[in-house]
Formats: sequence, structure tokens, C-alpha cells
Amino acid sequence: MTDAVRDLAQLVETIHVAPQERASRARAIYESALHESPYLDGPNFNAVHPDDVRTIFDKSDELFFEGGIRRALGLVPLEFRLSPRMTSAGGKMTLYSPPGALGRRFQLTVSTALLFQTFREDQRQITVTGLPCSDRLQAMQRIIEHEMVHLIEILIWHDSRCAGGRFQSMARRCFGHTDHRHQLITPREAAHKLGVRVGSRVRFLYEGRTYEGRVNRVTKRATVLVEDARGVEFSDGKQYLKYYVPLAMLEPVDGDRV
Repeated sequence: MTDAVRDLAQLVETIHVAPQERASRARAIYESALHESPYLDGPNFNAVHPDDVRTIFDKSDELFFEGGIRRALGLVPLEFRLSPRMTSAGGKMTLYSPPGALGRRFQLTVSTALLFQTFREDQRQITVTGLPCSDRLQAMQRIIEHEMVHLIEILIWHDSRCAGGRFQSMARRCFGHTDHRHQLITPREAAHKLGVRVGSRVRFLYEGRTYEGRVNRVTKRATVLVEDARGVEFSDGKQYLKYYVPLAMLEPVDGDRV
């Protein structure tokens, strides 16, 4: 364990940020991200860049941990990534560690699939890490904070479990998190609101032609099986072609709504 990691361990084991101070720091990071980014067009941004994730991470490290995470990382790279394909987890901290000491790196990924699915009109209240969020930027902050705690645990204790007591204590004392989960709108929930679920019979327009089929899977898009002699034979003895259809393009067939 390096001196920088020891210093970080000592800090996080004793830290307890008061609610008013915590809110002030979080607001400063929020405003800084909005003002400094050439990509964010507002709190409910329509575009975002990995540099925005980096900005929020570094500002949070500076204001909450006195830059201790960056010092503990030393020369180990930390990469920032956005994922349009993550439809369950709001974020992810990954350690890539090839055999031997060389080449180790971390990657912090934030799900844009969930962020852009959420904070549209007429949606329910959204919480992330147990805290209410009124826009995408707030939700992204909470996700990044959560992943920062994962990174701290890995750097100091070499493993991390967000359901564990140590993780939850640190997240609560630093950021005021009361839960390790998010309540962002998932594709499955969005599909349900549209009257679509696995097994639903739907129709959709593709290249000027209307098709009907059954929903086989729901992720960012729905996988729809359309009966066709050119398709693959399934266990029911019929042949189907698969179509990957954006949820907004699906129309439940009458009598088959959720």
C-alpha cells in the first residue's frame, strides 16, 4: 500500500460531511459541469461527452476527498466511457488487470441508455442512490459518486460490494446516499408504459411495410419475432425472422395490450 493509498484510507475511514456542506459541494460541482462543458446544453442535456464524466469525477475528488483518489491512482490510468447499451446498471467501475503489474487500468462507465430514457414528460419521481433527482445531470452525479466509492474500496481493500456495510457507510458519510440502487426508467418499464412486454403481439413499420410479430426480448430495443419461411426454426416448429425495433415504433395489436 502506497503512502497515497494510506492517506486516502485514513480520510475515508473518518470522513463525515454535514448535510448542508454536502449539498453546497454537490451544487458547486453541478454548476461547474454546466458552465465548463461545451457539450451539455442544460440540466436535462441532450448530448453528453466522456469529458463531462471526467469533470464531475475530478471536481468531486477535489471537493470531497482533497484530490486523494487521483493521488492514490498515481500512474494507473482511469478512463471514462458512456454506454448506450447498458440498460440495467446506471454505471460501472471496471478494473482491467492483465497478468503482472504492468497495464493495470480502471474504466468508469455511465449508462446513457438509462439517462436519456429518463426525465421525460409525465414520468414518476426519480431517485438515484436513494436521493431524489430532478434532471439528468443530478442523476449522473449520483451515479459517478457511487462508482467513486467502488474505486476507493478497490484501491484500498482490493474488492468492492455496494451491498456491503463498509460501502454503504462510506457512501452515506461522504455523499449522503441512502441506497445503492437507482430508480431510473429502464427500457422494460418504458415498454410496459407503451403497452408492450415480452410475449406481446405488436406491429411496426419497416421499409414501407407493416409487420406483425411477438416480442421476444426487451432491452434498448425490442426483439420481435415475425413468422417467415426464410427464418430460423424455433422450438414451436415455426420459422421466424428477428427484427430489432425501437420501442417508440411498436404498436400493440388490439386485444394484446398490457
